Amino acid sequence: MRGTFVVPQVNIFAGEGFEEVEESFFGFMLRDDEQQGRPFEPRTVRMKSDLRGAGRVALPLVFRRGDDGRWRAKWLHLYLRGISSANRVEENQVSVSKVVRAVVERDHLTVRHLADLMSGDATVVELWDGGPVPDEPVLYIGLERPEGLHPDSRVVTPENLRDLIPA
Repeated sequence: MRGTFVVPQVNIFAGEGFEEVEESFFGFMLRDDEQQGRPFEPRTVRMKSDLRGAGRVALPLVFRRGDDGRWRAKWLHLYLRGISSANRVEENQVSVSKVVRAVVERDHLTVRHLADLMSGDATVVELWDGGPVPDEPVLYIGLERPEGLHPDSRVVTPENLRDLIPA
């Protein structure tokens, strides 16, 4: 296989939606060369996830081949509206590729990025009780800027949280 991405789709061709049926799920199996072509074997299932979205086309995950040639899965749990009946992969190709590309190519905020912001010479205070504020500049993450912070402090509130996401 020469591709970089594999995007499984679960289409509702006719009948109830994902939220209307008693049970609906997506999963994948790992097979070695010896197992290829054999019938379904529950022990080979590696991951399973419920499908419970409002749309009629489910995109549960995307497989992406890295530069090292190894495949990794990224859970999406995205649902496209689709049409009332006869949903087909061929009809969703453009919208699926745009949605998946937007998710996969975006650098998302990670805990590692936040930790890097607070590393180095910084002192990390897990819980500020509202007592005296430090005299030196700090990185403050909270719901609103407290009074009395050093003017050179970096303050992150819900209004500018997106500034933490790497460009």
